[in-house]
Amino acid sequence: MSKSVLYEQDDRIVKITLNRPDTRNALSGDIIEGLVEYIQKADKDKNVGCVILTGAGKSFSSGGNLQEIKDMTTKDQMTQAQLEDWYRFGIQKIPLTMNSIDVPVIAAVNGHAIGAGNDLCTMCDIRIASEDAKFSESFLRIGIIPGDGGSWFLPKIIGLARANEMILTCDVLDANKALDWGLVSKVVPNDNLIVEAQQLAKKIAAQPPEASRRAKRLLRMSQNVPLQDALEMAASQQSMLQQLDDHREAIDALLEKRKPNYKNL
Repeated sequence: MSKSVLYEQDDRIVKITLNRPDTRNALSGDIIEGLVEYIQKADKDKNVGCVILTGAGKSFSSGGNLQEIKDMTTKDQMTQAQLEDWYRFGIQKIPLTMNSIDVPVIAAVNGHAIGAGNDLCTMCDIRIASEDAKFSESFLRIGIIPGDGGSWFLPKIIGLARANEMILTCDVLDANKALDWGLVSKVVPNDNLIVEAQQLAKKIAAQPPEASRRAKRLLRMSQNVPLQDALEMAASQQSMLQQLDDHREAIDALLEKRKPNYKNL
């Protein structure tokens, strides 16, 4: 694995850092591959209770690499079919991966989250921002549209009207407006961003591991089905969880007024 993406684990919390500050963490091929690999790694490790996703340097991610995008149709002269494959087998691996995992992910947004960088934020379960964070759906500025799932994720978070406004105007939202619109749930001082993210991650990681992951899965799956189907899924998941030792440990710990000792069983 290249150094373009860093993976650091502390107990049950993993921090994944986009590590190309020289490009403002633009989503080039090496970052795409590294991010997908590490997200999948964290999801497969049942000892991981929460992931923090952030960027090195002064930006979360500037989105697509403009020089690479330009080269596709000028230097490389890619055909429409080749361009479609570039999206399908390149950057679109990120949303497909992010939407399939069960481990909770917090986006700790430092600095700019632009274009595909903003869309990457929306693929996370919770977003907190530093005071200098900036958000923009800037695709129309270069004559393209969100090709990475932003048009699917963004309206689910801020509503269709505001998603239309962000995409059609390319306006930049500062951290406070992002908070007002519900794009982020908290704005914190720049120097406290990772500390705040870690505190939130610890609260999440302190919950029963299997129940926490299945709660996220149920939330995701319930968004696009009728109520009856959501209730059926909940009944199935609940009946399974109530057979686990961690369920009984959770109840015993509450009754005995002590800290639970979960074993992911």
